[in-house]
Amino acid sequence: MATKDSREVVIEATPEQILNVIADVEATPTWSPQYQKAEVLDRYDNGRPKQVKMTVKAAGLTDEQVIEYTWGDDSVSWTLISANQLKSQDAGYTLTPEGDKTRVKFDIAIDLSVPLPGFILKRTMKGGVETATDGLRKQVLKVVKGG
Repeated sequence: MATKDSREVVIEATPEQILNVIADVEATPTWSPQYQKAEVLDRYDNGRPKQVKMTVKAAGLTDEQVIEYTWGDDSVSWTLISANQLKSQDAGYTLTPEGDKTRVKFDIAIDLSVPLPGFILKRTMKGGVETATDGLRKQVLKVVKGG
């Protein structure tokens, strides 16, 4: 059974600036602690990552995942191609400009291959969703302000 979560955050940047930070998948491990490594396997013609292989560590489990991104003007989503610990993962960001800020909504749904106690799964999801919003916000502000 899939477990879902979502969260919103407002970031003082444009949708394009935010998507550029998300597209820099090789830098993700520097601001998202569950990502150990990320390697782009394939890119779209515009240079954005298409397929990415990543090593993810969460809830004491380390997994090698291959995901495929779909990029829009104000959104990005990804779906799981292969993994050892997950049956499926669908996640993404929807960006809504609000003046000089952007409302960022993150949604994720995962289905584990391995049994995990509910409280551990919930805590792990909560941590991942917080990083996907607050961690992204910190990284975007760092990049936008040139620090």
